[in-house]
Formats: sequence, structure tokens, C-alpha cells
Amino acid sequence: MKVYIDGKFYDEQDAKISVFDHGLLYGDGIFEGIRAYNGRVFKLKEHVERLYYSAKAILLTIPFTRAEVMAAVLETCRVNNVRDGYIRLIVTRGVGTLGLNPNRCKQPSIIVIAGKIQLYPEEMYKNGMEIVTVATTRNLVNAVNPAIKSLNYLNNILAKIEANIAGVEEAIMLNSDGFVAECTGDNIFMVKGKQLLTPPLSAGALYGITRGVVMDLGRDAGLQVGEPNLTRYDFFNADECFLTGTGAELIPVVKIDGRQIGTGQPGGVTHDLIERYQSLTKSTGEPI
Repeated sequence: MKVYIDGKFYDEQDAKISVFDHGLLYGDGIFEGIRAYNGRVFKLKEHVERLYYSAKAILLTIPFTRAEVMAAVLETCRVNNVRDGYIRLIVTRGVGTLGLNPNRCKQPSIIVIAGKIQLYPEEMYKNGMEIVTVATTRNLVNAVNPAIKSLNYLNNILAKIEANIAGVEEAIMLNSDGFVAECTGDNIFMVKGKQLLTPPLSAGALYGITRGVVMDLGRDAGLQVGEPNLTRYDFFNADECFLTGTGAELIPVVKIDGRQIGTGQPGGVTHDLIERYQSLTKSTGEPI
């Protein structure tokens, strides 16, 4: 594997950053997870745009234009012969001092890694997964705003640890008001009749790229798409439930906190949206 760092490619064993990089020392940086399908990078422009939104929120100046960042992603895929895979795009604050002050960091660092990802076992996509609600709440919007896709993922990691302890792959995180925000690494949807519902961004949900695609696909399928505040009760009594994410794509959920969802099997709306999503990914994106 060749890893892109600041305009150059390095062999995997030689791909290194400084121990004084504030991305390592303090989680001071941002990232995007992106997918490639059939020789095309899916929703690359949208991912890069979100990267710049995150950078603006933390006053991080990316030393490349959007076009240059996109070119770096595509070239990394070409160098690694990745036609179907996962790309991790990272921007750190760069090398600085042991102090917190970001002004001591002279130059941000840009890293692109292109490889494979397998988040969940294949049988879960067929039979559905069980998830639980955890005690770790989603970050407050006036603390570290969840809209910022930062390198500091400790909030999500603590929730993931609770999921691991419970013996499940994913977990629901509530916000400080008790409403469902999202899962540790994925957005969450529920189906009720002809309604396709997902927590609003104001509840602490990430501005998910896949989330937005699925909402559009739901509208195309004739569903009433909404973003109301949702509680655990709402999800317990849903007809169907599924998660979305760049790495996860769409994966059905059949049990939450011991409560069976719908029939206990992946539902028809979920299957339809999965087929629509897979059809879309096969034919759209930036050519590698």
C-alpha cells in the first residue's frame, strides 16, 4: 500500500507523522471516510465539501484547494489500484509544540489512505443486527459540535466500548435531552407506515453523506421523509429500522434493547432502499 502524505507517496511501513503533530497529541484535525465503487469515488465532492465545513468550524486552513484534494484522493486510488474500496482523507493541524496553542503549528498535514473496509459480518446484512442504547451521550452542540467530523472520536469510542461489553456491534447514543441522536459510527433510520424518519441534525446527528442519499432515495420511492425528534419508544415501535454510513452502507436492525423491531426480519422498505442505493453506487461518482 502507498500512503499519500503532503504531496508525496510513501510505502506503508514508511508512512509516518511526527509525534509532535497536534492530530496525534490532541486529536486536533478532521477526516472523511469515502467509498469507491466500480472504479468511481462515490460522492467525492460532497465529502470534500464537508471536510472544508469541518475545517472552517475549527479554524483550520487546508493548504490545498478543493480540486487539489479531490485529485489527491483519486491519485491515491490509482496508485493503489483501488476500484472498490475505502478511502480515509485526513487533515491534521500539523507539527507544533507540547502546548495546546494551535498557532504554534506551522503547516497542516494532509493524508490519504486507500484500502479495504469490512465493518460488519456479512450475515448481519442478510439477517439484521441487534443494537442497544448506551449511557454515553452525544457531544453537546456547544461543546464539540457533532457536525464537526474531527479526529477526536473519544465520545464515540466510549459508546463503542459499551456496545462491545453488551456483546453487540453498534449502539444508539442519546443526546442530553434524551432524544436519539445517532449510533457510534452510523446514522439511524426508522420506517413507520409510509414514513421514513431519522433524527434531526439539531439532535446531534452527523451530516451523513449516506444519510442524505438515503433520504433522497426514500422520497423517490414515495415515502414521507421526516426529521423529527425521536425517542427510544419510537424506535421500539417502528415497522423497520436500519443504519446508514459510508462504511456500513445500509444495514438492517431487527432488535433494539431486547425489543424486536417489526417482524424481527429486515423489512421490505429496507430491502428496496438497499437495492436503490447499490444501483446508484454502481453508476455514479468521480472516475478514478
